[in-house]
Amino acid sequence: MKNGFSVFMAAFIALGLSWCGFVLGPVEQLGTAKQTSVLNSSDTYPVQRSGDATLGLQVYRASGCAACHTEQVRQDGVVCEVVLINTGKNAAVVSNLVSTLKLDGLTKDEADAVSDKITTAGGKAEIRIVPVGTDIARGWGVRRSVAADFLYDYPVQAGSLRAGPDLANVGARLPDLNWQLVHLYAPAAVVKNSAMPPFRFLFELRKLGDAPLPDALQFPKEFLPPAGFEVVPTPEAKQLAAYLLSLRADAPLYEAPFTPVTTKP
Repeated sequence: MKNGFSVFMAAFIALGLSWCGFVLGPVEQLGTAKQTSVLNSSDTYPVQRSGDATLGLQVYRASGCAACHTEQVRQDGVVCEVVLINTGKNAAVVSNLVSTLKLDGLTKDEADAVSDKITTAGGKAEIRIVPVGTDIARGWGVRRSVAADFLYDYPVQAGSLRAGPDLANVGARLPDLNWQLVHLYAPAAVVKNSAMPPFRFLFELRKLGDAPLPDALQFPKEFLPPAGFEVVPTPEAKQLAAYLLSLRADAPLYEAPFTPVTTKP
């Protein structure tokens, strides 16, 4: 009997400590999470979503979007690339030198060596940090997803299945409101052979008045509504589109660094 009680207590303590470590601890950490600083900037990240975008997260959840989309960009690592800023006074010499050098896919030491050669020849170069990975190559994001990206999301809809593309950065790569709304109403109208189901319950088909309503959708010719009618988004459709447009995980952070392209060689 005494041995049974000891075993029970040992198991109870072990499970309790595990629960504290794997459940309570992360909840406490997330509860005290704050905005972080953008790398090499005084800006903070993330910015609180607008009211419509915040409501749109609930529409996103209710519509089951997370069943087919993720919001988590994966990354394999980082490489360096050297960008020629200017050739200086020895333009011909620097240009010939650069043509013989490998400028991308470099380690930090290799990039430093290449930059030093260009500087010695009289030119000016910049070393940039470039995240790499399948998701990034697809254009789904510019860096990996981190906890800060979800600071203002409740519930977090990171997803686990990709029947459709990742949406972590969809607001940056597809920033047109009409595109987002048309895509929700008739996905194939903007994405050929799209397997996404239409979310037409978020829209109203109305008879045309004397003039089209300002927020009526603009369709390609082959997807126009029946003659004499127009498609108008409901408030829920606008909120969902606002949420999608707010997904812009594109700030360089300490835990996910990259060099934004702000200058051209």
